[in-house]
Amino acid sequence: MKLHIKHETRYDFDAPVPFGLQQLRKTPKSFRNQNVLHWDTVVSGGSKELSFEDFHRNTVELISFEPNTSHIELVSEGVVEISDTHGILGRHEGSAPLWLFKRETSRTRPQAGIAELIRTVEQGAPLDRLHALSDLIRDRVEYRVGSSQPDWTAEDAISAGCGVCQDHTHIFLACARKLDLPARYVSGYLMLNETELQDATHAWAEVHVDGIGWVGFDVSNGISPDNRYVRVATGLDYAQAAPIIGSRFGAAGERLTVQVQVAQQ
Repeated sequence: MKLHIKHETRYDFDAPVPFGLQQLRKTPKSFRNQNVLHWDTVVSGGSKELSFEDFHRNTVELISFEPNTSHIELVSEGVVEISDTHGILGRHEGSAPLWLFKRETSRTRPQAGIAELIRTVEQGAPLDRLHALSDLIRDRVEYRVGSSQPDWTAEDAISAGCGVCQDHTHIFLACARKLDLPARYVSGYLMLNETELQDATHAWAEVHVDGIGWVGFDVSNGISPDNRYVRVATGLDYAQAAPIIGSRFGAAGERLTVQVQVAQQ
């Protein structure tokens, strides 16, 4: 399946901003089941300084602000061809060792809520237990748009009983790592059945299972990724795979507008 994707991000500032830098992780990469046919990012109100590959093999673009700009707009667009592997990506690649993905972060540190989820799921084969955990998390933590904060931890979402895909993924990662399984956060694009327009990217998890390799789990939708999913960036949690991170000088307030369009070509 070929998917056409357009990802628009715009910041409007209420006062001129003298300087700012942003890191963009919005560019998909060709991989076993994913072929990027073309992709480009156009910047208004700033300039592309350089592009590099981070230690998770994500493509990162460094963007600088024009002096005293009042807005910056980042439009990424392209076509990606996807084949369905039922969520299985296979063997581990790259310089990062598998043990790195067992490392907890501030967002995925397991506490009482994670321990209780793991106790609830019956013992069994790792893959069966992971699917059961995904179902349990989705049942315990209601998916509710706008219900969480960007800096919430896995335990915060469990306590609140609600969250979004980012929260579901952090909880699942914490559980998998507590079971001594390598796990990573994935940010990317998802083609929805009911609409082409979205106001955010999507997030899911991948866990490395002996004898199978990396396997994807979309807790929020209760499935493993298929040919509607486009992988963009991976990391230990959201902070390492976020579409945009950065900083700027000045005390100007900002308004953020995001629009993502994903459609079958």
